[in-house]
Amino acid sequence: MSLRSLGSDNHATVHPQIMAALTEVNHGQTPSYGTDIWSLELEKQLKKEFGSQTESFLVFNGTAANVLALRAMVTNYQSVFCSDISHVLMDECGAPEVIAGVKLIPIPSLNGKITLEALEKYWMRRGDQHYSQTQGISLTQPTELGTLYTTEELRAIITWSKKKNLKIHIDGARLANAAVGLNKSFREFTSEMGVDIISFGGTKNGLMLGELVIICNPTLARNFQYLRKQSLQLPSKSRYLAIQFLTYFKNELWKNIATHSLSMAQDLYSKIHHYPEIQIKYPVESNAIFPSIPKSWFKPLREQFFFYLWDEHEYICRWMTSWDTTREDIEKLANEILKLSKTPKT
Repeated sequence: MSLRSLGSDNHATVHPQIMAALTEVNHGQTPSYGTDIWSLELEKQLKKEFGSQTESFLVFNGTAANVLALRAMVTNYQSVFCSDISHVLMDECGAPEVIAGVKLIPIPSLNGKITLEALEKYWMRRGDQHYSQTQGISLTQPTELGTLYTTEELRAIITWSKKKNLKIHIDGARLANAAVGLNKSFREFTSEMGVDIISFGGTKNGLMLGELVIICNPTLARNFQYLRKQSLQLPSKSRYLAIQFLTYFKNELWKNIATHSLSMAQDLYSKIHHYPEIQIKYPVESNAIFPSIPKSWFKPLREQFFFYLWDEHEYICRWMTSWDTTREDIEKLANEILKLSKTPKT
């Protein structure tokens, strides 16, 4: 039997309601390529969640969603600002540059977030034919460090970007966690604020496979169907992707999943943050905790749980909770830490 994992919410199983929905839809024949009844119903549902102007497109994976979003947003002589630790910069194997032809300009981040002050510093050389012209900003919400842009921070950046005629992309692989963390509806911190395009995650949130590109700016949707096909991301048996997202949104299952993930992270934080050997490096605002632990703890803890070493210099680990993280998991890890600590539990 494999170890329980705090390595990634990708390691979780498929949520049983979503698995059941896949089984239920697996009968009879139906049109393909997004013309089935479930795909059409999903389009209506996403308009309810993100606004009536929303256009949505199913794709296979998160890299594709990000690359296609950037490709729709800018042309190949333009560039996009992103965080210096963003997934599009660090974990897409250069796909934005190779496939979308987009130059990424990393902005130094604070707790994973881009600040307005940093953006203003990097805003330069407009009209210079020797310099790639920045036309977009990619924000990750929640960030790679599990932190959240507040609505005030988002509003400030988006207001500034509109004055500069820049498009806004949200990498929302865990966007539901941000909605729960901010206590906002999806549209309140995306389309209603002026976000242009969103990569919306599925697999990190209880789905088997599939992601969405959600376009809030209708001008970006005009030719997107061709970009998707050209980029090898048009699913034929689209009902199997669509039914997962329909189930995810039905009766706010998304909120239950996100609430559980966040509560598990907070529960773990409450049990470990007081140990002097542990330093929590970033605010715990989503489903990720980044503790710096003694090097000697790594091996015994890894014998009980799988997790990643985020920074080998400071021995910062990444512990991520998911929809199927249990209280028993949290208690077990807390007890292992108690055994390793020289400080009695208080």
